[in-house]
Amino acid sequence: MSQAEWFTTYLEYETLKDLLKVILYTSQSFMSITPLLYYIQYNDKNVLFIHTGIIGGVVAHYHIRGEKPNKKFIELNKLTGEFEFADNIGSNPQSIYIPIINLNRSSLTFPIGPL
Repeated sequence: MSQAEWFTTYLEYETLKDLLKVILYTSQSFMSITPLLYYIQYNDKNVLFIHTGIIGGVVAHYHIRGEKPNKKFIELNKLTGEFEFADNIGSNPQSIYIPIINLNRSSLTFPIGPL
């Protein structure tokens, strides 16, 4: 096990909505930071993930989706937690707009296998 793997914790979420709750909570914290949402195809699976740093390690929060996201943003309502995929940043003041960043590669080794 490499040192990077030793200091990385992986949390898999059952639904995308559960993963987005992490973003919602973080964006409403006292530091008001919104993590980026990354997309990568990993072992033939579509993975959306965020990563957060903590003292002594990294936490990778992820969700496996059936298909690749077909839009560039997620509009996440800060009051209800409801979300939808969007092509652009909108003007709803009750929402945060999270860009979906497409990655070619990552040094993270997700604990998931091939189909």
